[in-house]
Amino acid sequence: MSTINKSKVKIDRMIRVDQAGEFGATRIYAGQLAVMGDRHPMSAEISAMAAEEDRHHEKFNELMARRGVRPTVLHPFWSAAGYALGAGTALLGPEAAMACTAAVETEIDKHYSDQLDALGEDDADPELAQMIEEFREDEREHRDAALAAGAEKAPAYPLLSGAIRLGCKVAIKLAERI
Repeated sequence: MSTINKSKVKIDRMIRVDQAGEFGATRIYAGQLAVMGDRHPMSAEISAMAAEEDRHHEKFNELMARRGVRPTVLHPFWSAAGYALGAGTALLGPEAAMACTAAVETEIDKHYSDQLDALGEDDADPELAQMIEEFREDEREHRDAALAAGAEKAPAYPLLSGAIRLGCKVAIKLAERI
């Protein structure tokens, strides 16, 4: 495979997984809000985070369409899994919902940072790098808000956070390729 083709495959995988991840995030927040409604002080913050994730998802949808990148075939699974994760953690309580957000956003921060490092090596795609950098900052803000809202007070926080982070790592690897 030529260097140009390898670079396109790498960039397409980045776009595919990022679009899937942003979609998954919209579903997590939808699940949280379905359970929590507007009863919790964090509901307004969750709604604002959800709106940012919607914007990220739409930007990746536009980029995929413009560049002809195929989406992951796991899209229906991410829809159900994301919603179930959001609703399930919200059922455990507001702190568990925030623990979910903190764990997911911690992994996404690392994932986006790794992508920026890879893109920076070759100055491969300035447009994508700019999007990722902007969205990474939003994800960091979401993580920090979740921690400030008591994420670490969730029941069995280390176990819950670790399981969610592991799930994110697996989801990232699958969505890149499938």
